[in-house]
Amino acid sequence: MGRRWGFLIGLLGAVCLLRSGHGGQQPPETAAQRCFCQVSGYLDDCTCDVETIDKFNNYRLFPRLQKLLESDYFRYYKVNLKRPCPFWNDISQCGRRDCAVRPCQSDEVPDGIKSASYKYSEEANNLIEECEQAERLGAVDESLSEETQKAVLQWTKHDDSSDNFCEADDIQSPDAEYVDLLLNPERYTGYKGPDAWKIWNVIYEENCFKPQTIKRPLNPLASSQGKSEENTFYSWLEGLCVEKRAFYRLISGLHASINVHLSARYLLQDTWLEKIWGHNITEFQQRFDGILTEGEGPRRLKNLYFLYLIELRALSKVVPFFERPDFQLFTGNKVQDEENKMLLLEILHEIKSFPLHFDENSFFAGDKKEANKLKEEFRLHFRNISRIMDCVGCFKCRLWGKLQTQGLGTALKILFSEKLIANMPESGPSYEFHLTRQEIVSLFNAFGRISTSVKELENFRNLLQNIH
Repeated sequence: MGRRWGFLIGLLGAVCLLRSGHGGQQPPETAAQRCFCQVSGYLDDCTCDVETIDKFNNYRLFPRLQKLLESDYFRYYKVNLKRPCPFWNDISQCGRRDCAVRPCQSDEVPDGIKSASYKYSEEANNLIEECEQAERLGAVDESLSEETQKAVLQWTKHDDSSDNFCEADDIQSPDAEYVDLLLNPERYTGYKGPDAWKIWNVIYEENCFKPQTIKRPLNPLASSQGKSEENTFYSWLEGLCVEKRAFYRLISGLHASINVHLSARYLLQDTWLEKIWGHNITEFQQRFDGILTEGEGPRRLKNLYFLYLIELRALSKVVPFFERPDFQLFTGNKVQDEENKMLLLEILHEIKSFPLHFDENSFFAGDKKEANKLKEEFRLHFRNISRIMDCVGCFKCRLWGKLQTQGLGTALKILFSEKLIANMPESGPSYEFHLTRQEIVSLFNAFGRISTSVKELENFRNLLQNIH
């Protein structure tokens, strides 16, 4: 399979050369070539190529990661879907049944998860039983040891510090509920049109770094002004510093990944007997075909790979945090918890072995004062995007939007905390660097979504290859 896939990539690369004028007469394009012809070779700002990522993700990482995400610890995510939009009031709620989210009943969530959203060990969780009804941390403190109190206060202080790239939900809020991610999968819901366009438009136009000289909308959903402006549109990216260029590519990659999911889990048939979900090739082509998108689609897919590398790098950096002997993926099921930690470490060591990691040392590497200022701008822009997720009118889209932005924000937090991670104690509370359960669940599920997107691209390649 690997050789055949390599041959197909090579064949598509040869077709690209023919199209660019190096092979004489241009042959007719296949549907696969129009989407993937330019999605090969090395990625901008990276030393990694698409083919290496495909092989690593699809055959070494994806199966084990999916198994981990099906476990109790990672399938339950606490989220507040009732937070009001902080930017505008005219939110049109999606009335389609596929937009709805079914929260968990109290008895459906493992006790270990409910009683300890910030604890990882059985010993620590035993201390919390009498405080299960407490709404504030102050009430919890009375039953905790002095060491644990100090750890909790330090963690809370850190969670609210300027190192966070996301505005996370208050999971102590009565409106916050657990959701089973396996029972509420990300897929096409029918949420589209002006409301969906407005969300992405605000993200691109008001939160990406855009020079004042650029008049064309950054939002790829906006109406194009013609192919002649394609090179002009992207030339401004080349003129930006690597951090601002990366910011746009991360958002574009997240957007592309979501669109891949919606195309791969599309409602193909809806009758009173059954619903059939599957790959919608037409929908995929409308979003990524090189001709239908006037050259934009393949760029979106390359940005998806860029996002993959960023999150992959963050996971490789945070290995020491999970290797500590007192860390557990605590659910209350001791056998399952130990097995899941072993699987988690296997996955992380596999990720660490990846040969072509993104080099984040180029980020914020200039003058210290200017670098800190740029990092703060970067953080505030992304934090603002996390708040925009509360304006999404489709609750299922809001759920997955919040989870994936928090996951990416956690990845960025890790990348910019390298020294803090290196200084962590081998055991005991980590005061300087800490991840809450919410951050851990969102980090791995967000990367799971990107990993799934890369895997689905292989499926769409194969499906499109049969269309001529």
